[in-house]
Amino acid sequence: MFRLCILFGLICFSLSAQNTTVDSLYLEDQFYIGLTYNTYGNKPSSFTQRNLPYGLQLGFIKDLPINKKRNIGFGVGFGYAVNNYYSNLIATKDSGGISYTFADEDLDYERSKIVTHMVEFPIEFRWRKSTPTKYKFLRIYGGAKLGYVFSSKSKFVSDDFKEVFSNTDIVNFRYGLQFNIGYNTWNIHVYYGLNSLLDDAFVDDEQLLMKPIRVGFNFYIL
Repeated sequence: MFRLCILFGLICFSLSAQNTTVDSLYLEDQFYIGLTYNTYGNKPSSFTQRNLPYGLQLGFIKDLPINKKRNIGFGVGFGYAVNNYYSNLIATKDSGGISYTFADEDLDYERSKIVTHMVEFPIEFRWRKSTPTKYKFLRIYGGAKLGYVFSSKSKFVSDDFKEVFSNTDIVNFRYGLQFNIGYNTWNIHVYYGLNSLLDDAFVDDEQLLMKPIRVGFNFYIL
């Protein structure tokens, strides 16, 4: 009986010590994966989207609490994203460079798209209703996302023709605003790009100044 009392006391002391550690040190370091629907702001009047333009993002965010309750802080991260933009914008490449046209309504083709692969650096201000023992909670994270495109392609496919090439008109350095709100694993994600996807690109005399917009879901994994 005496030994059981000692064992019980040691267990209680251990749990108490663990709770104290959790209270002072818990972090919301997170892996994330996201799926988005991709569109543009500043679209030309002749521009239309086709198929299902989508994006996939994944990475890791380091949590940096700034208050004693540890429910307010910052997050800085690193990740990878691939984004597909399907539309009626057709890019062609020849010895004179890259040119753009909008597909005629009667043109029969399978798809025309721009795809980018980039590394991303999210920077967030974080508020959440977390506690050391509460793992399901409301969160609101807002901030900026920087990125660098390391690979980009334009692709056109029809029944009898296919063209794929590296698109050097893509603006490699990307920056924009992002917002995440959700509960537990499920979170709505919105990104609004602040610079245009293409650099000095025109259709006839109209400059293409489309800015990427992505709306979807982020899933956080501790």
